[in-house]
Amino acid sequence: MKRFKKLLLFVVAAVLAATAVPGLAKTPPNMLVIANRIDDITTLDPAQSFEFAGSDLIRNVYGKLVNFDPKDLSKGYQPDLAESWTVSEDGKTITFKMRPGVKFHSGNPVTAADAVFSLQRAVKLNKTPSFILTQFGFSAENADKTIKMIDETTFSITTDKKYATSFVLNCLTSTIGGIVDMKTVMVHQKDGDLGNDWLKTHTAGSGAYSLISWKPNESYMLKANPDFYQGAPKMEKVVVRHILESATQRLLLEKGDIDIARNLNPQDIAAISSNSELAVDSDLRGRIMYISMNQKDPNLSRPKVIEALKYLIDYKGMQDSFLKGQYVIHQSFLPKTYLGAIDDKPYYFDVEKARTLLREAGVGDGFDARINVRDAQERIEISQSLQNTFAQAGIRLKIEVGTGKQTLAVYRAREHQIYLGAWGPDYPDPNTNAATFAYNPDNSDEARATGILAWRNAWPLPEMSRATKAAVQETDRDKRAAMYEAIQREHQKRSPFAVMFQQIEQTGRRANVKGLNLGAAITAVSYWPVTK
Repeated sequence: MKRFKKLLLFVVAAVLAATAVPGLAKTPPNMLVIANRIDDITTLDPAQSFEFAGSDLIRNVYGKLVNFDPKDLSKGYQPDLAESWTVSEDGKTITFKMRPGVKFHSGNPVTAADAVFSLQRAVKLNKTPSFILTQFGFSAENADKTIKMIDETTFSITTDKKYATSFVLNCLTSTIGGIVDMKTVMVHQKDGDLGNDWLKTHTAGSGAYSLISWKPNESYMLKANPDFYQGAPKMEKVVVRHILESATQRLLLEKGDIDIARNLNPQDIAAISSNSELAVDSDLRGRIMYISMNQKDPNLSRPKVIEALKYLIDYKGMQDSFLKGQYVIHQSFLPKTYLGAIDDKPYYFDVEKARTLLREAGVGDGFDARINVRDAQERIEISQSLQNTFAQAGIRLKIEVGTGKQTLAVYRAREHQIYLGAWGPDYPDPNTNAATFAYNPDNSDEARATGILAWRNAWPLPEMSRATKAAVQETDRDKRAAMYEAIQREHQKRSPFAVMFQQIEQTGRRANVKGLNLGAAITAVSYWPVTK
């Protein structure tokens, strides 16, 4: 109770301070206040950010060459900072024409030079999400030649092979596609870092909002860009507060101290459903929940142990209880709605089958293992369910809980045994997940391919990597879909990943909040269409 009172007072004080209106009980009509888990944000640099909450912030701060219209996601990618593009006869070169009259938050015009700088910079920095661009053959050595300016309003990119244009453009909608203000960023360059250190805590975009402040593990605040080329947002400020507990989010929503609660559990969703002042939105997201097993571990690298663990998960029990309405059983790495997604569910809870497999693997007496889990209610509940069901076959699971940043650090360093995580697509093409779950061209520690989940789990897969590479170059849609179906079925059998669920995000909001779009399965949330 003391913790709740402290949080409540903190949120109310923040709203009052931001609006300078004494005694205000509700959120102001020109401010959007959101409760969400944002402790996974590690940086605000679009060339480095690779976490869920960071993607939300960056989508609203940075324009991209192509983007999604939150009012109609079904249209696919649309022109954004690039108003048009043409493709060469050999299919390798795309030439972009920049939209005239767009300005960065600094007042500097958005030019082709900024676009070239941003893409080259992302490749040269080689941070976690860089593989989204380097998969097209871009490298630090060739970026100046393959991504080049033609004139102030025109530039081109040239890939190493012919790819479907839609695949290339979909990749540019990812977070790493954010176009930064070259002049502003380079003023803050240190020791050749291309402004990376400064952009970790600052922004230099042209989007609907600019950053006022970010306090890690606490909050961030944005202010509307009055010169946003699509029109100034109605919400002049957006405040996103880090509030872990579902019960706290619900109470703040009911009191009117926040407008949106993004992490309500099924019980709290049910509790607010009959409140006429509130509304609940349900959106099928691209996020999947999985566990993975580090192949450096002598027990977890045994194929029959991996298989046994997949039979020690109570998928249905979790789906029908504490995850009810918010996650559905899904056992393949491509989420529903993606090209080539399959609905096969080969695994189910079967302790006797798991025990037999463990005996055949030579560990019939079980073993000790630890699982790294982010401090989030449903993930802790999932890990507790796993601890219970694994124990029935003699596997003694120790749960290690940390913040999003802490658990990701362990995972990216390949220092885990078992990891419980969520993964969301970076762009709406099947390669977005295939290239991380089913691709690992260099399994060495030195590769540091932290954006590739197969690498994080030290899983070498040369044949599947070749199949994944081939699928991305197939231009026939039906043939390509069949290739991904085959890769997923092989992945289900052999991989050290147990994919368990796909998310249905249920969001509580005040009934007067309109126009909120969470991005479905293809992108992040959009704040700028929201009205109250």
